[in-house]
Amino acid sequence: MRLVSPSSEYQVKFARFFQDFERYDPENADYYRRGVTDFKRYIQNLSNEEQGINLPKGYAPCSHFWMIADSGDMIGAIRVRHILHNEFLQTECGHIGYDIAPSYRSQGHGTHMLHLVLAKALQLGIETALVTADDDNFASRKVIENNGGVLDEIVYGKVFERPIARYWVSCV
Repeated sequence: MRLVSPSSEYQVKFARFFQDFERYDPENADYYRRGVTDFKRYIQNLSNEEQGINLPKGYAPCSHFWMIADSGDMIGAIRVRHILHNEFLQTECGHIGYDIAPSYRSQGHGTHMLHLVLAKALQLGIETALVTADDDNFASRKVIENNGGVLDEIVYGKVFERPIARYWVSCV
């Protein structure tokens, strides 16, 4: 398995990734819907976000990576926010956010994907990354803990309005 930067060569794989979400986790499918309605623009937006170009208010520059399995399937997406410059990012989102396609969950892929992206975060100058998960998302919390995440605290989100577990993970 490997992490790749989003590009046009992965359009078909991305469409299957989205379909997996749409079928088995429709609540979270909308986050990726723009990628199937206008893939070229979606890729450009991700590239702009990485470079800090035309960011919406409150957004930070963010690098996006896709996890590609040895089979060639896209099985995950992971993001590294370069800075945490506002309360929302510092409290609820953290540096790293990720999703595993529903059909590939509970197979260790999240743990591996987070492990791989920690080196990317270090290249961005992040020595210790804040990674968050819903307090009741025990699978995601296990992914973080499997990568050495140390629980900092449980906070109640102001934007997401639910308990959030905040972890610190060394990227070194």
